[in-house]
Amino acid sequence: MAVSLNSLHYIYLLFIIVIFLFMTFKKDITIVCVLGIFTLGIFATGSISSAITGIFSSFALAINELIGTILIISLITAMGVVLQKTGINETMVKPFTKLMKTPTLAYWIIGIFMMVISLFFWPSPAVALIGAILVPAAVKAGLPALGAAVAMNLFGHGIALSGDFVIQGAPNLTSDGAGIPVGEVVSASVPLVLIMGIVTTVVAFYMIKKDMKTGLLKLDSSEYDINDTDREFQSLISPSLKKIFAIIITLTFAIDIVLMYKLNLQGGDATALIGGTALIILILITVFIKKKEASSLVISYIVEGFTFGFKVFGPVIPIAAFFFLGDSGFLSVFGEVLPKGSSGLVNDLGVFIANAVPLNAPIGATTLTTVGIITGLDGSGFSGISLAGSVAKIFGIALGRGTATLTALGQLAGIWVGGGTIIPWALIPVAAICKVDPFELARRNFKPVAIGLVITTILAMFLI
Repeated sequence: MAVSLNSLHYIYLLFIIVIFLFMTFKKDITIVCVLGIFTLGIFATGSISSAITGIFSSFALAINELIGTILIISLITAMGVVLQKTGINETMVKPFTKLMKTPTLAYWIIGIFMMVISLFFWPSPAVALIGAILVPAAVKAGLPALGAAVAMNLFGHGIALSGDFVIQGAPNLTSDGAGIPVGEVVSASVPLVLIMGIVTTVVAFYMIKKDMKTGLLKLDSSEYDINDTDREFQSLISPSLKKIFAIIITLTFAIDIVLMYKLNLQGGDATALIGGTALIILILITVFIKKKEASSLVISYIVEGFTFGFKVFGPVIPIAAFFFLGDSGFLSVFGEVLPKGSSGLVNDLGVFIANAVPLNAPIGATTLTTVGIITGLDGSGFSGISLAGSVAKIFGIALGRGTATLTALGQLAGIWVGGGTIIPWALIPVAAICKVDPFELARRNFKPVAIGLVITTILAMFLI
């Protein structure tokens, strides 16, 4: 698995370091990412014009990859506009406000709901469902939107996705790379996912409560003021009709969940079902309330949703464009200029590190965590975890044991970092639904996830 690194690998690594330094000091990284794309283009093609063209092509690639997420956020937002104007959202969240009496209950309830739905359908559709119904209730209970976003991230994109015990997409990829049965990876991941989940969620909760007490984290309910409804619409819909619509909408989304299970819909397919349902709900309510003006109103709500969606995703596209170049995106943007046998800049760096370290249990566990983190830097979580399995196989053979544990550890690290808790553009769906800054959310997730990875890696050393 020896990999020959060239200047492109070192340039990419250098810019990753600079990007994380900028993020640490709360500086905008857009220009750095664009400069990184341009620099890679210069060294890859030797042409200034090709490098400039590469910037545009990488942006187009990023938009193409993100368009599904932009669509679901925009449609859910558009549906939310009419629900808020009519006051139906207030009726919908009332049952949950009875459960979410305090910020503490709101944090754990929203997290557990997110985890359960994500286990069966992956986090993307769960974000839409939780965001539309539970987040406003959580904010009303006194939990800041940023706290709700952290809970959704850690329980959904962290615990549920890193274990992936039900759908088993992640363990299938890593087990194939490691050459072991998927059941061994699933079994080995249970204690690791458990300790990682407990540590991260508890640390994050402690930080949220502490910052709420000191005033560093304040409650801003203006975005979720469920009483701020349009008076004209309020006069056109009675309280009893609000209850009927609330029940119909809740049942409709419940039917969606049943269909996801029956039709085995996951990921993008499940998200598409939720998005289409949101659009139908938007149209039906608007037609019922404003028959003659329905067409123009529906268009205005959709435009409002897309305005919000692209406003949120706009700052993320340059970042996503840079990190996509770490994977297969480099080939489509700059052509076949990587060394022969290369599997992408990020994966090459991971293999190089794996081949450069000595072999024992502590080093093996540390290396697999590092490889997982590096392969997760592209922000997908899944693209590099098969590499983690391959590296785990090498280490397991050399050690004579621990292949399954090492594989599970690499899978966990890759998904926690790249699957939507640390890389800013990967956690955009949650940030958008909760109406918080994705970079602030990434910074708030960083410490709990870092502490969790350290403790989980130490645990893995004893399990190998």
